[in-house]
Amino acid sequence: MLYSLLYPLRDAIGAFNVVRYITFRTIVAMLTAMLVCYLLGPWFIRKMQELQMGQYIRELGPKSHQAKAGTPTMGGVLILFSILASCLLWADWTNFYFLMCLLTTLAFGAIGFIDDYSKKVAKRNEGGLKAKSKMLLQIAVGIVVGLLLVQHSGYETQLAIPFIQKWVVPELGWGYVILAALILVGSSNAVNLTDGLDGLATGPVAIAATTYLIFAYLAGNIITAKYLQIFYVPGVAEITVFLGALVGASIGFLWYNTYPAQIFMGDTGSLSMGGALGVSALCTKNEILLLVVGGLFVVEALSVILQVGFFKITKGKRIFRMAPLHHHFELKGWAEPKVIVRFWIIAIVLALLAFSTLKLR
Repeated sequence: MLYSLLYPLRDAIGAFNVVRYITFRTIVAMLTAMLVCYLLGPWFIRKMQELQMGQYIRELGPKSHQAKAGTPTMGGVLILFSILASCLLWADWTNFYFLMCLLTTLAFGAIGFIDDYSKKVAKRNEGGLKAKSKMLLQIAVGIVVGLLLVQHSGYETQLAIPFIQKWVVPELGWGYVILAALILVGSSNAVNLTDGLDGLATGPVAIAATTYLIFAYLAGNIITAKYLQIFYVPGVAEITVFLGALVGASIGFLWYNTYPAQIFMGDTGSLSMGGALGVSALCTKNEILLLVVGGLFVVEALSVILQVGFFKITKGKRIFRMAPLHHHFELKGWAEPKVIVRFWIIAIVLALLAFSTLKLR
């Protein structure tokens, strides 16, 4: 932990004083994770090919996707390693909120890893964890996270309402544990559903993580928090280092995951990245705002829910040509890169909309 080694030396060696600045450590954490992911990418792709960890493509999906069969998957392992390596160097491991974010991300990554590896052993997409078991594990992690947050000194269980100044949902108490579990399960699965095209989930995750990085910095500063009328969360600014590493790892991974993808993140990546966004929303007290920041993921998840529900109610009819929503546009004739870039643009617009709430409270 380079930060812990260098920080005590700041008085003796003036140059080391820079490590006390969260902004500096966030930037170098981002660059470190990006370089680790980029440099290890070719080796990791070859290793996955040697282990025959190829992606299985559902026959019910778009026919154009069949050419992607066999593309190395489980790239989430590379993303998580890059984040962990960067955080080992630049983060303060005594900070509660940093540990919450990192451990939650690793926990959801572990669930995804079990699912991905089980599929590899079964040699088919349906061979992973059973949906019920997967959901129960996610709920269990969510409950633990909620319990730890509620019991942490100084953490409030009120909710800020975006766009409405000075309105808050009163203290939820232990009910907040249920909300935390719902947010984590929802965000992790929403990102998982979005991860259906090359780079489609990676780009918006980086955008959403950057958004929460800024919110964390503001919420952790008592002066800016008071001025902007947002919740002040002592110590939460440290998660900017974690989120910086997440952004960097996403960019480094996107180098190989962009169309045409050389590797996919798998559930290891999508569940962990979704979990990271969910726990960041909880720690920064921007839980409801996640619906805006991660609006693209929300719409993708809703398209699946609506499609399945409508199909069952009408006994065979569909709202979309195929769900999740990105497949609908593919079947309408949009080229895959066009779908991806347009969805990224939507993610950027939603991030800007989220920032606008800072002056509307």
